[in-house]
Amino acid sequence: MSPTTYDLTAYSASGHVTFLGAGPGDPGLLTLRAVEALAGADVLIAEPDVLEVVRGHARAGVSTPALTVVDEASTAAGIPAIRDAANLVMEAARGGKRVVRAVTGDPGLDGGAGTEMLACAAAGISFEVVPGIAAAVGVPAYAGVPLRDAQGTDVRMVDARTASERCWTEIGASDGTVVVSTTLETVGAAAGEMVAAGRKPDTPMTVTVAGTTTRQRTWTATLGTIAQTLKQAKVLPSPDGHQSVIAVVGERSSAAQRDQLAWFESKALFGWKVLVPRTKEQSASLSDQLRSYGAVPHEVPTIAVEPPRTPQQMERAVKGLVTGRYEWIAFTSVNAVKAVREKFEEYGLDARAFAGIKVAAVGDQTAASLVEFGVKPDLVPSGEQSAAGLLEDWPPYDPVFDPIDRVFLPRADIATETLVAGLIELGWEVDDVTAYRTVRASPPPAETREAIKGGGFDAVLFTSSSTVRNLVGIAGKPHNVTVIACIGPATAKTAEEHGLRVDVLSPEPSVHKLAEALAAFGTQRRETAKEAGDPVTRPSERRPGSRRRRTT
Repeated sequence: MSPTTYDLTAYSASGHVTFLGAGPGDPGLLTLRAVEALAGADVLIAEPDVLEVVRGHARAGVSTPALTVVDEASTAAGIPAIRDAANLVMEAARGGKRVVRAVTGDPGLDGGAGTEMLACAAAGISFEVVPGIAAAVGVPAYAGVPLRDAQGTDVRMVDARTASERCWTEIGASDGTVVVSTTLETVGAAAGEMVAAGRKPDTPMTVTVAGTTTRQRTWTATLGTIAQTLKQAKVLPSPDGHQSVIAVVGERSSAAQRDQLAWFESKALFGWKVLVPRTKEQSASLSDQLRSYGAVPHEVPTIAVEPPRTPQQMERAVKGLVTGRYEWIAFTSVNAVKAVREKFEEYGLDARAFAGIKVAAVGDQTAASLVEFGVKPDLVPSGEQSAAGLLEDWPPYDPVFDPIDRVFLPRADIATETLVAGLIELGWEVDDVTAYRTVRASPPPAETREAIKGGGFDAVLFTSSSTVRNLVGIAGKPHNVTVIACIGPATAKTAEEHGLRVDVLSPEPSVHKLAEALAAFGTQRRETAKEAGDPVTRPSERRPGSRRRRTT
């Protein structure tokens, strides 16, 4: 029997669609399969409220056609969307594209996604479904509201917008937990429907808006008091009343339990907008750490790094590395590592050029940058991560054990002489080479400058004296309600010289210890407010002028 030959032309020309659940809002809730699918997409068609959640995982150049949003007036008038999601999906798939259709929550609970799947099936277009965390499950978890207990409480999920009278009647006759998807302005009406159907007015109820994001806010009340609670909190009436909310009704949402289980909103810096005046490359790990505390980092570069005006000195030094001129090379910043690496690449060199040379790094971040380059440092300070700390551990020159007495020190044009002087005192010859220049960065956008001066930020982290001077120079002084955190005494002194009140001082000259110190400050501030019976607020929510700047 001879093998069958197939015509694969039509098969290879057809596209593929991935219906992907983007979860309720937290980018960290995307599944591994979702990230994988996004990386391979040619076309990304996402609901507007999750576009930013998924776009960061898509490849550069991915097409992101916008969905047509139809307002209520157009819907009432029977005016259809010109290009709805199904049309966009089908058009791209027929063109042989790999399409990712991202929806909020889970595709299986999205009626529109089901319709689009049927359209693909009818057209013979292959598709797959990547489940996501449904808002009805994820939001209560982030609000500290368990839906079931050891006794196996019944749980029912209801969309208030489409719930029938029969649905409300069944809910009223049950004592199980009910998860209601509704809007802020209609949650009171949904509570009324449940009371009218038979649920007791004193049944506990929690309402969460912007769930799983750092804008999350939860109110605890009962079916009978939720409308008044939202009014007293000045949440309603509001032009934002159309916002989607997840309400949980039942004993599991009692205030006593939420006080113990509200893990997300009780993070040390929850919702704090923290200014990080460093370049994006330098601040990546610091921003990740701040996010783990619930903060929203905002990176503003205060310096720009440029090549030296005359490259000949750097070129001679790099050639000297290869020819055996140096016993040591000392890196005092990530930028110094970057500058040497770029010069290596220019000459077609790699990390093997460091063979036989001892390498020193001023701290953990610089060491990590070297490891990424393929170089493991021989010396990192065991104590203070600074030039002084490096000198504490640096061995003196010994002509018996050190065949070469010279150190290559690639640095910034504005670096201090502490390290050079210390190495010379230890008997070493030093080639102090300008590897890069630091210049003041361009001013941030007007919106950011206004937020800095107007109290829109809750805290700012100053990691050096230059970040203080440069931030004030390009954007102005932070408002007096903003918490000022400094990495060390010298930086704090510079901040005070600029008329700033220093609230937080890092116990060690480390950016990560600085972030920890700010988190400890936030925790203490939260506990003080709770002990006093005051609402927990962010610094930016305090009235302007409520704290005075210390004069110098």
